[in-house]
Amino acid sequence: MHGLHLTADLHDCRCATQWLVDAQALGAACARVAETVGLQVVGKLAHAFPATSTGPGGVTATVLLAESHLCVHTWPEQGGVTLDVYVCNFGGDHSAKARAVMDALEALFMPRHVERHTLQRGAIRAPAA
Repeated sequence: MHGLHLTADLHDCRCATQWLVDAQALGAACARVAETVGLQVVGKLAHAFPATSTGPGGVTATVLLAESHLCVHTWPEQGGVTLDVYVCNFGGDHSAKARAVMDALEALFMPRHVERHTLQRGAIRAPAA
């Protein structure tokens, strides 16, 4: 259970529009980033939402990892993105890999402002005697 959960809210993203509206491209990019830092991708799902009167629909891209998950939600009409990366593993610390994923995705979206949050999860308790 022990792991690191990182979230970020990205505002005023200046990236190519493709990253905010193309579910398949974003899903593939997320999987590549995870694999590049050494995480094991075990599944992937990407969904595009329909356009509305306020602009193009956003996307959700989720990558299932052997170490947990990575999820991205976009709001192209606002230039906004939320990122969620959780890594856990009983046998190893993947914190540096989680941070590398967040750094790479933040760079992809090129936000003017970022709000980051870090949560240590699932502290392992000593076995009962």
